Amino acid sequence: MLNGIKVGNFIMEKRKSLCMTQRQLADKLNVSFQAISKWENGTVYPSIEILRDLAIVLEVSVDDILAGSEREVDSLSYSKAGIDITYTDVIKKEMAKHLNTKDSRVLNGLGPFASLYDIKFPNMENPILVLKSEEPGSKQKLAMEYGYTESICHDMINHLVNDIVVMGAKPLAVLDTIVCGKAEKDTIKTLVKGISDACRDNECSLVGGETSIQPLVVEAGVYVLTSSIVGIVEKSEVIDGSAIEEGDAVLAIASNGLHTNGYSLVRLLMDKTPQIKLDKIDKLTFIEQIMKPHTPYYKSMKGLFHKNVIHGMAHITGGGIEGNLCRVIPDGLKAKIDLSKLKILNIFKYIRNNGNISDEEMLRTFNCGVGFNVVVSQKDKDAVMKHINQFYDCYEIGIIEAGECKVKFDKRINWL
Repeated sequence: MLNGIKVGNFIMEKRKSLCMTQRQLADKLNVSFQAISKWENGTVYPSIEILRDLAIVLEVSVDDILAGSEREVDSLSYSKAGIDITYTDVIKKEMAKHLNTKDSRVLNGLGPFASLYDIKFPNMENPILVLKSEEPGSKQKLAMEYGYTESICHDMINHLVNDIVVMGAKPLAVLDTIVCGKAEKDTIKTLVKGISDACRDNECSLVGGETSIQPLVVEAGVYVLTSSIVGIVEKSEVIDGSAIEEGDAVLAIASNGLHTNGYSLVRLLMDKTPQIKLDKIDKLTFIEQIMKPHTPYYKSMKGLFHKNVIHGMAHITGGGIEGNLCRVIPDGLKAKIDLSKLKILNIFKYIRNNGNISDEEMLRTFNCGVGFNVVVSQKDKDAVMKHINQFYDCYEIGIIEAGECKVKFDKRINWL
């Protein structure tokens, strides 16, 4: 149990040992000197939000303040190892605000050891769970460096959802993991808010997760994100490419930029020519262009799932069109892609020209303006394109033919 007088005396002794007046300590913490006086008199405790900053200024741990004494120098503690339990509890309270959901299937919130989710689907005869894990790759390093902390969460969740959309699945629930070297409340709060908002935008719920503080493994200021999703689809409506036939049309849905792939090459380009960071492409700086959040495709596709018109879908990520579309093309067929029809975004032209990158490398590394492929019959393609064009630019780029190579490129990209 806390002892107000003991806590107050400890704060006063540590302040004086550092040769600070009450006013000087108040200025460092951005509080009134009257607050300092009340703490030291033992009439009021420092708020939970200010404790960590107070501990840093007094060069002690939060646990030391709450105990009213500094532990032996040679004794070990979790706080001295870099993890302050009291402070992490504050962070958890902040997280709880963003885990509130109107989804009645979520049966508990933050606190229990695991999340409970009701999987009764009375309208489905044979529901199938669709599972996937994802992380935003090296783009997250740039995000932390240039202030796109919340935006990178949308990258991660949008990418994650897109990967189950290709199966015709509805996203249900997400679990996230945040690994860091030092728990910074404002940063973690922003990350959890970003993940929660991105889930809400994709009509699913953030139901829980893990924040792992590893000061001896990860450097302070470094955050590593990952997340997992569960979706649902009726077994008879799973879209896996098996319905693709010779003569089907291959459609492209536009990306808004790099999405979450190719950033190792981009960072190499930035290291080689750092002046490009502020170059303008379509009225945005290079950094603003490459940090656009990954396009989410669920809302543009869900209205087509029950109409039996989609034969196959591919999310175009690392490996480009060839490396992803091939995953849904049945044996004995190939997608013949007319490269001259691709609507190349200016950011890709800029990267190609400044990096002196070959067409083959561009197609293998980037989406080059195509974020999603949809394969449909010739009779349905116009209706499908009309529907998708309400959300994103959608156009025809190829046809399914007999063959063994899965994906074949025809003609050349028009870079002009």
